[in-house]
Amino acid sequence: MNKKHTRWMGMLTALGIGFFLTTVVVVAPAMAADNVVKIGNIIPLSGPSASVGQQGKNVREMAVEEINAAGGIKSLGGAKLELLFADSESKPEKGVAEAERLINTEKVNVLTGCWNSAVTYPTTAVAERYGIPFIVPVSVSDKITEQGFKNVFRIAAKDSWWTRDQFSFLKDMEKEFNTKVKKLAFVYENGDWGKGFAEQWKRLAQEGGYDVVLDEPYPSTATDLSPVVQKIRRSKADVLMLVSNAADAILLTNTLAEYKVDLKAIITSGGGHADPSFMQAAGNNARYIFDIVEWETDVNKAGAKETNERYKAKYGTNLTGEAVDAYLAMYLIKEALEQAGSLDPAKIRQTLADIELKDGPGMIVGYDSVNFDETGQNQNASLVMVQINDIGNGLERISCWPMSARRAGYKPLFPMP
Repeated sequence: MNKKHTRWMGMLTALGIGFFLTTVVVVAPAMAADNVVKIGNIIPLSGPSASVGQQGKNVREMAVEEINAAGGIKSLGGAKLELLFADSESKPEKGVAEAERLINTEKVNVLTGCWNSAVTYPTTAVAERYGIPFIVPVSVSDKITEQGFKNVFRIAAKDSWWTRDQFSFLKDMEKEFNTKVKKLAFVYENGDWGKGFAEQWKRLAQEGGYDVVLDEPYPSTATDLSPVVQKIRRSKADVLMLVSNAADAILLTNTLAEYKVDLKAIITSGGGHADPSFMQAAGNNARYIFDIVEWETDVNKAGAKETNERYKAKYGTNLTGEAVDAYLAMYLIKEALEQAGSLDPAKIRQTLADIELKDGPGMIVGYDSVNFDETGQNQNASLVMVQINDIGNGLERISCWPMSARRAGYKPLFPMP
């Protein structure tokens, strides 16, 4: 056989092997490699949002322990879920880089994240480009589900729903307590999350006939917010509305108390104000604050109390609304995998698009089901308002709005004493 013939035979053999390998890649998604399903989680484990990131990590691990102990994904031969975590540091460019790594190097089957809307927004574009399903437990910026993507599914209510309900709550408080509110101050962290809320606030304030006397963004990494607090005091606002991460929420609350700023109410937006570290660090200065969240420990939902008790025994704090969303995300992925019976990303995506999750261990949220609209937004997500108060058992978060969710026997304090 001459050298030319030998080279042709080698090329044909290589092509044959290449064809075989290509065929394997096409059919492989139907099975879990080594009977494991890889879930990539991009969350802030350092930086200004590290506290909520750690809660998200904890609750994901708790949910996956439960799922695996119960037999894993039965339609995939009992495949176990494996969590891979990447630290976004609350930086968009880091989130994007980690998404690329998790998809291309770690070969994850599903992605979740990223808590910070500013990180989630560009990172979902990476998942969309590769056709990998991306579950967004909590990032609330409206534009995340307004990109026309087919692989992005958000469990939480978007920020326009949060702000809508904050203003509905305020109107209801004015009526219930016969107290007029006219002047509003808006103070918010200067990322996508805060700016998204502020845009909605300004529109709703105009529609509601309120005067905006302060519109003040600030960096969440600030170590001194006394200039911001002085502006709040000079504004003579009736109500202060805030969007903050944990460290700045604590700093603002304590500085407001130090400067004795007189307000009828403070209305906050989850995030740092819902973080367990907030009440611990702000103490009595946090009393009477109203905070909007998707969930609270006194929610009247089967399994909620028991799940919270398991989490508290394991990690020492109560679940937060954001943590509950992350917990639900794991059970949503579990159900989608069971129904799809495949790791083909397109089949998982289609299952998520069609899914209606009504029950099971993850459904401890306040609403009745998870069902995504054509944009990938859970159309059934809903919110509650809580007030931080001490009614004889130390500071706690008490559900107070809507009226149907109000803890029996509790009457909110409005205006603040």
